[in-house]
Amino acid sequence: MCGIAGFWRPTGLGQNAKPELQKMTDAIIRRGPDAAGHWVDEINGVALGHRRLSILDLSSAGAQPMQSENGRYVMTYNGEIYNFVELRQQVEKTGTAPDWRGHSDTEILLAAISLWGLEETLRLANGMFALALWDRQDKVLHLARDRMGEKPLYFGWMGTGGDRTLLFASDLAAIQSHAAFKGTVNTDAVALLARYLHIPEPHCIFTEVQKLMPGTIRHFAIDGSDKTTVYWNTLKEYHEAATLRRFEGSREDAVDELDRLLGAAVARQAVADVPLGTFLSGGIDSSLVTALLQRQHGTPVKSFSIGFSVAAYDESQHARAVAEHLRTDHHELIVTPAQAMAVIPELPSFYSEPLADSSQIPTFLVSRMAREQVIVALSGDAGDEMFGGYNRHVHAVTSWPKLERIPRPLRRVAASVMQGVKPSSWDRLVGPLLAKRAVAVGDKLHKAAASLGAASGDDLYHGLISINPSADALVRTQSSTRGFEGRSLEEISSLPLADRMMALDAVHYLSGDILAKVDRAAMANSLETRVPMLDVDVMRFAWSLPVDTKIVDGKGKWPLRQLLARYVPSHLFDRPKQGFGIPIDHWLRSDLRDWAEDLLHDRRFPLDDYFKRANVDALWQAHLSSARNNQHALWPVLMFQAWRRQQQQ
Repeated sequence: MCGIAGFWRPTGLGQNAKPELQKMTDAIIRRGPDAAGHWVDEINGVALGHRRLSILDLSSAGAQPMQSENGRYVMTYNGEIYNFVELRQQVEKTGTAPDWRGHSDTEILLAAISLWGLEETLRLANGMFALALWDRQDKVLHLARDRMGEKPLYFGWMGTGGDRTLLFASDLAAIQSHAAFKGTVNTDAVALLARYLHIPEPHCIFTEVQKLMPGTIRHFAIDGSDKTTVYWNTLKEYHEAATLRRFEGSREDAVDELDRLLGAAVARQAVADVPLGTFLSGGIDSSLVTALLQRQHGTPVKSFSIGFSVAAYDESQHARAVAEHLRTDHHELIVTPAQAMAVIPELPSFYSEPLADSSQIPTFLVSRMAREQVIVALSGDAGDEMFGGYNRHVHAVTSWPKLERIPRPLRRVAASVMQGVKPSSWDRLVGPLLAKRAVAVGDKLHKAAASLGAASGDDLYHGLISINPSADALVRTQSSTRGFEGRSLEEISSLPLADRMMALDAVHYLSGDILAKVDRAAMANSLETRVPMLDVDVMRFAWSLPVDTKIVDGKGKWPLRQLLARYVPSHLFDRPKQGFGIPIDHWLRSDLRDWAEDLLHDRRFPLDDYFKRANVDALWQAHLSSARNNQHALWPVLMFQAWRRQQQQ
């Protein structure tokens, strides 16, 4: 994993191109602390930069930007191609393989591109990546991104006339460091942040910049043409797997096949020339990845978990129990509120744009701990999206079909009654009857009530992923978008509701929130993360499974649970889903109160520029009084304000 940056001015570059490029790569040194590389073609106006975090082929033979042996292509590339050995063998079978300089996947990608072209090569590649490829023959700059958006890539045109310049990079910090950058805040993005707690692709916090959509190649030609090739369409792939390639075996057959495919994915992703370990939360997904990795290794795998001194948010004992059973070399950090809160003011410097998923804090902390011993960490991310692990997926199977039969007016009346009781009152009435981990029961019931009035299953889904129901009342400029631009939802319209939810989660929440959160937190610590659940074979298999194989007896992720039970006793992991949360709601009333109020009343960055102050103040006062837990409404406002402040530093 590395970081890339560059620019292209079709009219040519001057002598300041190399220093400008170096400024861009210096801005992303955390993504690649081991080395820097620069390649400039002043006549054709191309500048490609690279920061290297050495993972495979640590020698200079893996240095970038790298030219193909035939001289036609120059590439700067960030990521890992897990089937690089197979790709190399396919290239060699043609009898036209280059005289290999090393064994880096970069060199193999360039050889494959020289043979089959970029589009076909990316269809064959199984991995995560973002790249910029300059075709010296056709004078075309290609930008490409992996199937699911594991690796980030921002781009945007700046300037006019002969000075018009295309800037691109793994991180906005690199783009902003270029002299040509001019950015204005995208008010649509602010509205999306308030609603979803992240900014979905292709939107960016700056109007002039956008994120390259996952699974696409953008082609910029010297004649001014600009076209997009979609080499992977997740919604189309999901539909085809769920219909044309439907898994026809028994449930037990499905578990056997998952064992084979996920085990192979873990083996592929465990290839590295540097120390490697796993994130282990004690949940189903991370425990399974760790178990499969440990099964393949003769020595104890390094595993890492984080816990909190606040008992309601601490899962470290679960991770510890799984690690003891698997006999991993386990490391854990129990974080105090003071340690966690010390990270919060620094978050804007780690993230390219505002992100309001508070689990970014423990993600950063566990990444920092892991980086002390390893350079690569495997995670269990994407298990929920692939195998029906969220409550909304289960709700689509168990509750919605019954609710849908009740006339909508009656459902609205029931919702009104539920919302008429304060969340704090629900906590007192219902909380003691539920499990010990039942946090914010009243807020969850209020959100459930809001879903009762849904007109359709798709309307229900959007309500459930709109984490902040107060978003429209907070922002000054409304956004009509739901964050699914560039995708045809018709591709999945015939699938069952739970399948539609999982497919949309994969292109929205997974890409925009989960993967972005992990990438930025890990790279802030110069740590590479890999996600075996996003292996292309595993994804296609997961999507081919019928809903009633994923969600069984009111529980999601049935195949993952059954497979994990082969390696870990079920009592060590079979418990209610907890998530990776921290008590932000409590901290905002105590240790973080001064920090928050300073952001809300900073005269240099008036809140009124983007938000309705009266409504924000009302939410803040209600939160301080404990009348409501308004964490999810306030956190995006605070993260945006903190980001604005960081921009001036």
